[in-house]
Amino acid sequence: MKAKKQKRQGDFQKVQLKVGKKKPKADNATNVNFRSKAIHLPEQLKHVDSGPTKHRQLDIMDLLSKLHHINSNIKQGALVGLRELLSAQPSMIELHASAVLSEVAALFTDKDGSVRAAAVRLLRFITQCIPAERVVPFFPLLSAHLTCAMTHISEAIQEDALRVLDVLLEHYPGLLSQRHTVLLTNFLELISQKRKAATGQDKSGKGGFALTISTNRSVTAQQWRLTVLLRLGSFLQAVVEERPLDEGVTSSIGLGMWAGEKGSVTSVDVSWEEHVFGKGRIQVFENSGAVPTPHSAYRLRPDSKAGAGMNKELCSAETVQGFAGTLVPLLLEIWVEAAGGDHVQTDSGHLLSAEAMALMFQILTILQLLRRVSPHRDQKDILDAWFRNSYLADFKHHFMKNFPYGLLEVARHKKKADGKRIRQQVAAGTVAGGNVEPLALNVTLCQVMVTLSLRGQDHVEAEDADWLGTIRVFIRETLSNGGKLSSKHLAALLEVVWRMIVTQRSRVVTDDLLQAVYVQYQQRNLAVSVRSLLLCFFSQFYIQEHQNHPHIARSRILARWLASLPVQLVQLGSRNPQLSAQLLETIHPAAARGNKDLLQSLQKNACSIYDPQEGCVVVLPVESQKRLVQILHSLPAFPAELLACLSQVCNTGRVSASLATMLIRTIHLRSPLCGWSSSSQDVPVKDVDYLSFFFTTLTGFSSEMLQALQDTDEDSLLPSSILSPLSVFATTLEQFLHHWDIVEEVCHCLDTLGSRAQCFDVIQNAIIKNLCGLVVVPDCVCAAILRCVPRLLDVNFLPSDTLLHFLSDCCLSMLNLLLQLEQSAHKRDAVWEACFAALSTVPRLLRLVLQSFRVCDLCEEELPVLAQILSLLLQHTQLRNHMMANASLLQHIIQDLTHFYGGETREQWLTDLLYCYSVTLFGHRANMGMRDIY
Repeated sequence: MKAKKQKRQGDFQKVQLKVGKKKPKADNATNVNFRSKAIHLPEQLKHVDSGPTKHRQLDIMDLLSKLHHINSNIKQGALVGLRELLSAQPSMIELHASAVLSEVAALFTDKDGSVRAAAVRLLRFITQCIPAERVVPFFPLLSAHLTCAMTHISEAIQEDALRVLDVLLEHYPGLLSQRHTVLLTNFLELISQKRKAATGQDKSGKGGFALTISTNRSVTAQQWRLTVLLRLGSFLQAVVEERPLDEGVTSSIGLGMWAGEKGSVTSVDVSWEEHVFGKGRIQVFENSGAVPTPHSAYRLRPDSKAGAGMNKELCSAETVQGFAGTLVPLLLEIWVEAAGGDHVQTDSGHLLSAEAMALMFQILTILQLLRRVSPHRDQKDILDAWFRNSYLADFKHHFMKNFPYGLLEVARHKKKADGKRIRQQVAAGTVAGGNVEPLALNVTLCQVMVTLSLRGQDHVEAEDADWLGTIRVFIRETLSNGGKLSSKHLAALLEVVWRMIVTQRSRVVTDDLLQAVYVQYQQRNLAVSVRSLLLCFFSQFYIQEHQNHPHIARSRILARWLASLPVQLVQLGSRNPQLSAQLLETIHPAAARGNKDLLQSLQKNACSIYDPQEGCVVVLPVESQKRLVQILHSLPAFPAELLACLSQVCNTGRVSASLATMLIRTIHLRSPLCGWSSSSQDVPVKDVDYLSFFFTTLTGFSSEMLQALQDTDEDSLLPSSILSPLSVFATTLEQFLHHWDIVEEVCHCLDTLGSRAQCFDVIQNAIIKNLCGLVVVPDCVCAAILRCVPRLLDVNFLPSDTLLHFLSDCCLSMLNLLLQLEQSAHKRDAVWEACFAALSTVPRLLRLVLQSFRVCDLCEEELPVLAQILSLLLQHTQLRNHMMANASLLQHIIQDLTHFYGGETREQWLTDLLYCYSVTLFGHRANMGMRDIY
């Protein structure tokens, strides 16, 4: 019996559904046993304002997104739209600077030329709006994209990369110059390609660069190289200008190049707070002075980071030599190729076409900048020696063989294609480099070559005599032919002259070159910049070099120029204060050093320079006036005519009071009377002239002016009376205070003389002779006399009666004037100080003043004035004893006043006088009583 087969259970079994039964839940059934709540977002559906938009309602994010589109027209339109939007909303530029710059930089290498051109235009607009400090975080990205564009395989992209470089050099030269490590190599690759070592092309077995020629460019190979060299020169110029200036080199025309040869004064920033808690020692260096030793490696503070314009690698001579060793052979090869084409056209090697001249000028400019890259003078000397040893023979063969060069004029027929050719040249940038004058080329070549001549080596000078002689002849003819030179060309020529004189150390060469410069200096109608440049050259040349080089100190041309400076100063005057200041900057140190030629000319023209009416001392600015006063320290002699001019300069008020006191102190120190002994028999200031100068300065008016005042009839003249014996001429407040300061200095100088009695006797005789007979006297003269006499009066010397009566008249007139000065507080204080000093110091002067108060001779209007004067004298504490010494006379005056007004009613001024008198009398008796007790 067969066994019953068991059914095998399958994977998918059909579930039998029965009617009336609940359907089983599926395995993937969703559990809906949950609760939900509604979430309301009312702001979600509102319109979001994404910022300003352009005319097509596209905001900045929309425009930036379109820059990734594959269509070139859309990308170009987006760039144009970005420029329109940013022009309308300048505030968005810095807000979206990161996104805009990154997107625009990415288009430097776009395959479409119109897109690249639009990107360059947008970049130029952005760089005009964002300062360099705001671009620093994004500049590495810009530099990376620029490097990609410069090294791109497409020639068109390389050409547009140079336009990007122009924009960055114009606006961010400091940031771009920091990328020299990569960019200098990029410049080399634009005109050459690297060749492998040990090949047939390089037999030396060393790798290097070889010139390349591309037929796919829109310009010729020579034009392309000129374009690249123009940018390389601009880049090296930016490196030089943005480097840290360790020697104090300035960037002005004509000054920087000369200051680079000799270190100038640089300010040192010392922060002593950093050393307060430090335990380290501070090293002190001997004889540092204002100009530290150029070869010293000492720095007060080590540099924590590289300068803003250059990394540390490019400061060393080794780095510059490494780059120059690759670049200079390429430059020579470029010039040989360009010069070879010109020589086919003409047999005259010294005539160059405009394009070849521009190419050579750029080559020489780059060679000159390579030397200036390093800021340290010792590094420059190393570079000069290296260039001489490596390339002097090549430079002499290729450059100096046909020197000087001229322009080859070629007549060209105008063709229809000329317009297209000119547009191509403009696109390549060769038109700007083609406008090179032959003079600029020859001068630049002289600058490059003279740096290769070493100093102080006779055998080297003999070897270089051939090409240095050619340069000297060119310099002499250029400066002496009577032509007008621009300041740029003249500055370069003067640099060559300076270098040749210092290096050759020959008196013949020095006089030859300086004579040519002096011929240029003597030309008329020169531009102010040219005149200033020539003046600055002679000035710095004399100040910096004449002590170190005997052949310069003995130069006849330099002595002739120095002797002409005072004459030029007189002729120039105030017509050009800047040039006059430059003249004084040379005259002052030359006079201090005792230059005989200058001092003789200065002595001859001293009266014209220090003329009180039109002299330089009164018409020039304050700084120049101060220099002119300082020059008086070195003047050989002071004749009477000059001292008369100087006295009027002090009193006219056209120089400040402080400067006038400095002038007076200078005259005092130059006189033997001040105590300084002199071995020379010819003293600068004679004793008679010295005392005459001080008396004239003390009075403030010359004898002619005082005589003219006697016949004057002006409103400022106060009439004479019994209470004012002198007719006082009231000066202005400014003039009075100016003269008062001068009087103080005069009194101080006279007070320091050895014999006070003799000095007072001289002053007394001068007052009696010149002032006592006057009727009209200025108020400043009265105050000066009242101030000077007590200062100089010796206790053992009695003044004469004539002087005492004149002092009494002056004192009484000034007291009368004092009561009328209500608003001038400074003038009142000065007048009262002078009167008090005279009354309290000069014997019998107070008694003479009181004796002149005759009540019976006074009119009724003058009695209150007399009472006010007496009250003023009685109220002063230090005058009470002197007043009580004349008590009987004072009592008699008061009795006469009381008798005159003896009625029942008493005036207020009389009441005040009686009160002051009683207080003074009571105080004096109390003091006498206390004295008797003790």
